[in-house]
Amino acid sequence: MTGPQRREQLIDIGRKLFAERGFEGTSVEEIANAAGVSKPVIYEHFGGKEGLYAVVVDRELQKLLNAVTHALREPGHARALLERAAVALLDYIESSTDGFRILVRDSPPGQSTGSFASLISDIASQVEHILAAEFRRQNLDPKMAPLYAQMLVGMVAIPGGWWLDSRKFKKDDVAAHLVNLAWNGLAGMEPKPTLRSFPKA
Repeated sequence: MTGPQRREQLIDIGRKLFAERGFEGTSVEEIANAAGVSKPVIYEHFGGKEGLYAVVVDRELQKLLNAVTHALREPGHARALLERAAVALLDYIESSTDGFRILVRDSPPGQSTGSFASLISDIASQVEHILAAEFRRQNLDPKMAPLYAQMLVGMVAIPGGWWLDSRKFKKDDVAAHLVNLAWNGLAGMEPKPTLRSFPKA
């Protein structure tokens, strides 16, 4: 096996074990045993478990971000873009189950990237400009678009994880209901929402 082939093998094995057991639950020894190599081989390629984990997370993030970005690149009405983004995320969850499980776990101590929050933030940044344009069209404040982008992406990602485990509904039905809530909620937004059950400070 060549060096690059060995590296890819270790990434595949690490991805599977991290998905099953999490970062903390996976040891360098287990990865080495599954690959049929000694522990120093992993240190040689990645510097340790943290380095292998970082490569796995980076690949999954890129795969998901590419899918969502591609879905949003085609011109279309804001609702069509929202539908395509929801389907792209659910497609990723369905086709890259191990990768999604890794991304939604907590990242290891001292690592600022690869957490679920950073994933949501990265995807949300892709949809901010679309929401800002829609806000302007509806005479809403476009400065609030980043907040709504975070909420919308989280609204798809969290039910997506539930759907992955339950599989009670078809993927297209899940996407349609997510878009129904998001779109009809956006369509009826107030220009200056306030909390009605709390007295004003």
